[in-house]
Amino acid sequence: MKSLKKNFPDIVKTSVPPDVEMSQVDIWFQDESRVGQQGSQTRIWAQKGTRPRVVKQQQFLSEYIYGAVCPAKQLCAGIVMPDADSFGFGKHLEEISITVPKGRHAVVVMDRAGWHVAKSICVPKNITIVHLPPYSPELNPQEQVWQYIKDNYLSNRVFENIQEIIQACCFAWSEFSQKTELIKSLTTRDWAEI
Repeated sequence: MKSLKKNFPDIVKTSVPPDVEMSQVDIWFQDESRVGQQGSQTRIWAQKGTRPRVVKQQQFLSEYIYGAVCPAKQLCAGIVMPDADSFGFGKHLEEISITVPKGRHAVVVMDRAGWHVAKSICVPKNITIVHLPPYSPELNPQEQVWQYIKDNYLSNRVFENIQEIIQACCFAWSEFSQKTELIKSLTTRDWAEI
């Protein structure tokens, strides 16, 4: 982890195509999160001495939010898919590529999930992928984004069907993506600035 933080600018320089100027590069962070009927429970306000009840579903319907953020540009790119796999990841890379401003190049930092390293992935020309070291989710600020979204929009809920889950995911991501200052404050990392 220390090696990544210390050498991050050099890692980026050696990863991007030779024709890309470093002044054109933006750092993005990417990850996926499952949202479903067996969702998250969070703390709630209650009168002292009371024990409020919170719902917890036992069914198994779920969807995945694929999300990416660029702290410097305060941009987000997200999609909702039924599975965390190489197909969904490929679609998310397409979404990120469309969101990257014209003339810019995105270095997308992510973990080494199986679908992130699949040989079948077609990476758009305006994106370079940099993988985090194994077992280091704390380096990916997208984890804080998931925590914020689940705490504020998706926890302590009951979903009747898959459509309700999709609508809740889309609403939560849409609301978060409009909070540009929050994007910057949650996801900026000094070590990831180039």
